[in-house]
Amino acid sequence: MNPFKHLAAFAAAFAAATVFAQGYPARPVTVIVPFSAGGPTDTIARMLAERMQRSLGQTFVVENVVGAGGTIANARVMQAAPDGYTIEIGHLGTHVLAPAVQSLNVDYVNGFEPIAMVATNPQVILSRNDLPARDLRQLIAHVKANPGKVSYATGGAGTPSHIMAVHFGNEIGSALNIVHYKGAAPAMQDVIAGHVDLSFDQAATGLTHVRAGKVRGYAITSRARIASAPDLPTVDEAGLPGFYMSIWHAFWAPKGTPKEAISRLNAALREALADPAVRKRLEDIGQEIPPAQAQAPEALRAHHRAETDKWWPVIRAAGIKAQ
Repeated sequence: MNPFKHLAAFAAAFAAATVFAQGYPARPVTVIVPFSAGGPTDTIARMLAERMQRSLGQTFVVENVVGAGGTIANARVMQAAPDGYTIEIGHLGTHVLAPAVQSLNVDYVNGFEPIAMVATNPQVILSRNDLPARDLRQLIAHVKANPGKVSYATGGAGTPSHIMAVHFGNEIGSALNIVHYKGAAPAMQDVIAGHVDLSFDQAATGLTHVRAGKVRGYAITSRARIASAPDLPTVDEAGLPGFYMSIWHAFWAPKGTPKEAISRLNAALREALADPAVRKRLEDIGQEIPPAQAQAPEALRAHHRAETDKWWPVIRAAGIKAQ
């Protein structure tokens, strides 16, 4: 064995990595968004991409790749060259729920390189205004007293609101009468109109209706109260401890993307999330910014794994399928 040969190989690899780190990015970076332009995920992606350009001195091009709950975009990114020039934004639905409800044989936790979690948006538990229950404990009692009769509007089969309804029934020991709609907006309109009793909606949109007095808000499905609704209690405070769900957003790269690229992308995202102007824009659309320790790549992987371990058994036990 020639120790100098191995030393030379190590030196060459180190030199190559150093050159990559110094030169990256040398050309535009494509950001894949798994939904159409103008939606919340697209808005977050464009906002952060714009700020990352300033940090890295290179153009970030947003490309919308829609369909199949985000799994078409996911496949595109998983098959892309792992060179740091294709990255993706996704969320709980695209990277945890979609593969389960579509029965895909994929491992998203280990099939991507995590970059950073960038935003969280808990759900808010809502009802029509004239429902007798005035707080969450009364709501739980009302559902238990009327098993299978309290109606609940979802944004569609396999959506976060659907899975939360099943989870809610499991937690309190009494199922809801689940009604599927073609999207969150028509579901919420029927709650507002009083045609359906309950729904869970993202805080970013649901709180608008609570503030307008169109629906009643009971609690936020997170450990801490949120800045955009400081008067609304958490589920822990309101009587259903541990009933958490957040539509968290994060960035990923193809498996095998060099650590140097991941490090630079993570640093650029951290810089963006620390920018007061960016923080204000995110907060204005109801997004909570993760603490610094939650923005690390491995923190994202750990969270991704924990969410998969939590929600896949719920989905499989209930036989939830995409329609």
